[in-house]
Amino acid sequence: MSTANRVSFETSSVAQTRAFGKRLARLLRAGDVVLLQGPLGAGKTALTQGIGEGLGHESQVTSPTFILMAAHLGEGDQPSLYHADLYRLTDPQEVEELRLEDQAGDGVLVVEWPERALEELPAEHLLIVLETNPDEPNARKLTCVASGVRYQQLLDGLQARR
Repeated sequence: MSTANRVSFETSSVAQTRAFGKRLARLLRAGDVVLLQGPLGAGKTALTQGIGEGLGHESQVTSPTFILMAAHLGEGDQPSLYHADLYRLTDPQEVEELRLEDQAGDGVLVVEWPERALEELPAEHLLIVLETNPDEPNARKLTCVASGVRYQQLLDGLQARR
């Protein structure tokens, strides 16, 4: 993969991480897949909250750890937000059985902990790796990696909105 498919951003607070999600949401459309990878407490849910706000969803986005996937249904032209959390799954077959891509066809699919079963998720996606900084507890490095032409367009859009 060339470095052109990879762009990093930095945030210094939870509010900035949410704002990044809102900015990303303005570029998303139904059928898009965003994978969020990072340790516990890295800000995956905060980023998803920003995506939900940016898509116009008023309902509170929380981590769906115990239900696996939460659906925030859109109204009118507003795309739905499907938020999956694979943290509790240990077998890639479990992820395949969820049929996430099929369930989320009319909206944006955001998946936390995709490394649990990457091979069962869509090959084309935007991966965002969230890294923490032990010296600055609220700082985050968000490395966005595009897999596919559509997601390269998303990266280009994010860079243009810096």
